[in-house]
Amino acid sequence: MAFLKEPEYAHGKLVKTAVVLINLGTPDAPTPSAVRKYLKQFLWDHRVVEIPRPIWWMILNLIILPFRSKTSAEKYASIWTNEGSPLLLHTKKQAMMLKGYLGERGHEVHATFAMRYGSPSIPDVLTQLKADGYERILILPAYPQYSATTTASNFDAVTAHYQQTRNIPELRFIKHYHDHPAYIQALKTSILKSWESNGRPEKLVMSFHGLPKAFLMRGDPYHCECYKTARLLAEQLGISKDEYVVTFQSRLGRAEWLQPYTEPTVQALAKQGIKRIDVVCPGFLADCLETLEEIAMEVRQAFLTAGGQNFNYIPCLNESPDGLRALAEITEQHLIGWPTMVTASMREQEKQQALISRAEAKRFGAEH
Repeated sequence: MAFLKEPEYAHGKLVKTAVVLINLGTPDAPTPSAVRKYLKQFLWDHRVVEIPRPIWWMILNLIILPFRSKTSAEKYASIWTNEGSPLLLHTKKQAMMLKGYLGERGHEVHATFAMRYGSPSIPDVLTQLKADGYERILILPAYPQYSATTTASNFDAVTAHYQQTRNIPELRFIKHYHDHPAYIQALKTSILKSWESNGRPEKLVMSFHGLPKAFLMRGDPYHCECYKTARLLAEQLGISKDEYVVTFQSRLGRAEWLQPYTEPTVQALAKQGIKRIDVVCPGFLADCLETLEEIAMEVRQAFLTAGGQNFNYIPCLNESPDGLRALAEITEQHLIGWPTMVTASMREQEKQQALISRAEAKRFGAEH
């Protein structure tokens, strides 16, 4: 394996820390060609689809990509903004604001973002951080609930990149935060604000991204973490088990996925005489295709067509102050042990030591 070219080593540098918020990804444009490129990368990940590669190659390239790219592009076009992909825009803003919130807490930390599939890619972002001199990296997944299909895939991509690197940084991964009090509180605040403006529903639907049931049976804890999030959120909202339901969306293919499925569930609620439902997606930090198009458009229409009268989608946390404060608190806990909070005198001492190190290195013939 060939190693990546290392930047010129410099003696006496001040060690810098960065947080990388990683989300799933998005096509570069709402066009069939861009969507095809994105889907090919996404669906070829062995963490996402566990079918043997030769068989899956034929299914993916001969069936799924030729037919799904156009229809998916049309869906992306329905939510695309003048500034671009909603997911990309939200994630970029979240990273920028996270840096500010950490700064308010006294941390000298850089925050940036990457996409597991698409741009900016994980290798590109990590390469830039190395070039900029960051030697402590904290990986923050945009997935509150852990799954091998998402969080572990981030791990694969990050470690694969560093397998090609001679001088690796200190590295930490946040696994999950599905039950973190600040995350639950942020969700609660978001829902209560919606209810204050729009009134309360007869039923609150908590819709999470789906997963093949086989993955659960093989040991993926995602299903359990979704239900724990829902239970804790319901407790904070003070609602009974009869006032909410947990569902799973975005099924792909014919295999059985985690149930109950979101769309059939809301149709059944309408047929039972439920006239008003609210839908919230606690597994998504930022609004994207699965929330803005699938939930706010498709599932809404399914509920109304089945006899429902009032459908309210509650947006993701996005750039809400409570959501960003939660991310900052979660991040801060995982920065413990790294000297990201220093006084002016401590920073001056570090600079003096850096100058000494640089001088000693030059005495032994170093150029940088």
